[in-house]
Amino acid sequence: MDSPSSPLAKPKWTDYLPRRWWQLALIAVFGLFVAGVILAALVALLLTPTLPSIERLGDNPLKVPLRVYTAEGTLIAEFGEERRIPVTIDQVPPLLVNAILAAEDDSFYFHQGVDFQGIVRAAWKNWQSGTTAEGASTITMQVARNYFLSPEKTYTRKLKEVLLAFKIERELTKDEILELYINKIFLGHRAYGFAAAAQIYYGKDLNELTLPEMAMLAGLPKAPSRNNPLANPESAVERRAYVLRRMLKLNHIDQIAYDEAVNAPLAAGRHNVRFGLEAPYVAEMARQYMFQAYAESSYAGGYSVYTTIRATEQEAAQEALRKGILDYDRRHGYRGPAGREKLAADANAQRYDEILKDYPIVGPLLPALVIEVQEKSAALYLQSGLPASLEWAGLSWAGSYIDEDTQGPPPKTAAEVVRRGDVVYVEALPNGSWKLAQIPKVSGALVSLDPNTGAVIALAGGFDFYQSKFNRVVQAERQPGSSIKPFVYSAALEKGFTPASLISGAPIVIEDVSLEDEWKPEDYSRQFYGPTRLRKALALSLNLVAVRLLRAIEPEYAVEHLARFGFDKAKLPPNLSLVLGTLSATPLQMTSAFAVMANGGHRIDPYFITRIEDASGKILERSNPAVVCPANPPKGAAVPAACLPQPPAPPPAAPVGAQDPSVVDAPLPPPRFAERVIPAGNAFLMTSMLRDVVLAGTGRGALVLERKDLAGKTGTTNDHRDAWFAGYNADIVTTAWIGFDQPASLGRGEVGGRTALPMWVDYMRVALAGMPEKPLNRPPGIVMAYVHRETGRLTDASDPEAIPEYFIEGTLPSATGGVEGTAPGEAPPENIREGLF
Repeated sequence: MDSPSSPLAKPKWTDYLPRRWWQLALIAVFGLFVAGVILAALVALLLTPTLPSIERLGDNPLKVPLRVYTAEGTLIAEFGEERRIPVTIDQVPPLLVNAILAAEDDSFYFHQGVDFQGIVRAAWKNWQSGTTAEGASTITMQVARNYFLSPEKTYTRKLKEVLLAFKIERELTKDEILELYINKIFLGHRAYGFAAAAQIYYGKDLNELTLPEMAMLAGLPKAPSRNNPLANPESAVERRAYVLRRMLKLNHIDQIAYDEAVNAPLAAGRHNVRFGLEAPYVAEMARQYMFQAYAESSYAGGYSVYTTIRATEQEAAQEALRKGILDYDRRHGYRGPAGREKLAADANAQRYDEILKDYPIVGPLLPALVIEVQEKSAALYLQSGLPASLEWAGLSWAGSYIDEDTQGPPPKTAAEVVRRGDVVYVEALPNGSWKLAQIPKVSGALVSLDPNTGAVIALAGGFDFYQSKFNRVVQAERQPGSSIKPFVYSAALEKGFTPASLISGAPIVIEDVSLEDEWKPEDYSRQFYGPTRLRKALALSLNLVAVRLLRAIEPEYAVEHLARFGFDKAKLPPNLSLVLGTLSATPLQMTSAFAVMANGGHRIDPYFITRIEDASGKILERSNPAVVCPANPPKGAAVPAACLPQPPAPPPAAPVGAQDPSVVDAPLPPPRFAERVIPAGNAFLMTSMLRDVVLAGTGRGALVLERKDLAGKTGTTNDHRDAWFAGYNADIVTTAWIGFDQPASLGRGEVGGRTALPMWVDYMRVALAGMPEKPLNRPPGIVMAYVHRETGRLTDASDPEAIPEYFIEGTLPSATGGVEGTAPGEAPPENIREGLF
């Protein structure tokens, strides 16, 4: 037997264990590598199912622009050629391809979606400089990010970007990926794609571009705002020179071509057709209609859609909505910066641009980086590449947000609000200064109609269409709160009640089977009123009076009456909560309902397109709204001029020969007349009462317009979730709404008269400019009599407590009077005397 020390002894497994340090280190490194591979595989396994489908990249290209105009012919939007001109990769000059690759990804045709050498190189340079200015995103990664992912800078988003880049590389060829990038990358001034940018900046096709022009366009993706030749020509020249140096280094051009191009003038200018008006929600409504009616050809047929929108009113609507939302947002405090970055002491404009490039412009709010903070001011670097100063007047509002009802103390220094490295949003003020802002979380809507035709005059569906395409005017079904009361009051007038009828405003407990519980409605002021005239109760928006009134006429009757105004019966609760606005309605539905009262009792259908033309100018469709007329004339009778459809606005001047004389327009349809849904006397009384809401009720804020022909109603829902104001005169009816998209409290005190009414006033100040006041003409069947201001009893002008009141013939009160709507055996309490009228 061999001894253990014999050379023939069988080795043990422990003899193979590494004992030298380099062996242990090699095993450790290998183990870490294997662990990293396993971890990466697990992460990829978890994230891969969440990645979007690459099929979404195959959108059909837009060939010919679809143009949308206002009623006056002002261009609102173009869908197609001018905004994005699709080209195939073989239509792109090779020199432009080389310029793009030199600027963004010179190893594009060699990597598999991720440039690992570039990542290592960028990481090394960033470690050396102590910053993160050097990036390593490939063109494929940019396609993944721009098409599918948010700009947030998180590890999860970056991992998704990498995985999605691999997926794109597996499913598409290199030329297909590059074609997507060339067609749809954002290059500033609403230009998406290099062909559109060539038109916008140089008025040229891609094959007409010179080398310096190609280099300038190729330099835009990194920072479209800062390197923009129109906004920042100096930065654009510097970036162009960088691209040319890269092309020279990669042997795409020679020294002679480089010298000529780097010294060439910039020669850029605005060559695209500018939109004359911001109305993206209207444009999207038109686009959706065209797509439904004409399918894919709507984007390639050269159609022109003329809307009912008026340019001046539309601009005022958008500005009023944004101001109302920003005012609300600032009342509730500052929630902090949009982002925070660590800035090195020697950080420069290139680093600032890298930070700001992924923050979008939102409405009138511009992203900016705080680069220095002083005691009462802060120095900013705007996304446009320009410096700015944020003075104390623009900072002092920013007490910290705690919750919707609580705000921190006002700041005493700028350092309490901002610090170096904060990414903030700012608003430009008319005097050239800047004001700190934040992207609002609250939403709003404003819509305005012609009550005699239903034509939409102005429509603002949100703060910023590009932030949220949800059109709250037509899509947000919300509770209208007390703004529903006028329609219940209208039903009560049909049941024999009058503006002078007394209804008790005392506390009440409702046991309603449909409500499944005891219900104790109360008024906003928490006061209890005694017997109150309906006119006064509506002006003060008294809930207890409204509940008793609805109980007296019965909810089922009210539901039928409200349906006449266009409300969906299926969404009207047949119980007493109806009068407090527990139904669901959109701002457009509320506006068209109030139009019935504005026009004297006719139901109109809102519309926003007057006509549609094809590329040759042929009218394919015309609107034919049912218009309001004094009476429906018999067949063959002369039709009043006001009842005839108005002639369409002339289109913008077209080149000679553009109109084909052989085309035949769609025939002019016969006039239609709106259906009367409530008597003229009912509409007159309701308008009279709603004018008192403005004169001495919850709508008093509208008095700043100094007009006597305005009527309207505020609305506030339970827990202050929605704030409304709907108001009108004989020529225009407008509704303003503010609330959160996901219903939540706006905060104490945020009622319709404070939150929505100022927005309505700002808009109507413009919409009513130059519009003469119209008296409220009393229709046949309406009589005037004097009543006692407290009891509502019939009296005469000699009574010092007498006030004039209107009545439908046959409904005058007696001289003895009484309290209507009071439950049997319920004695009305002592009236609280408030001589408002």
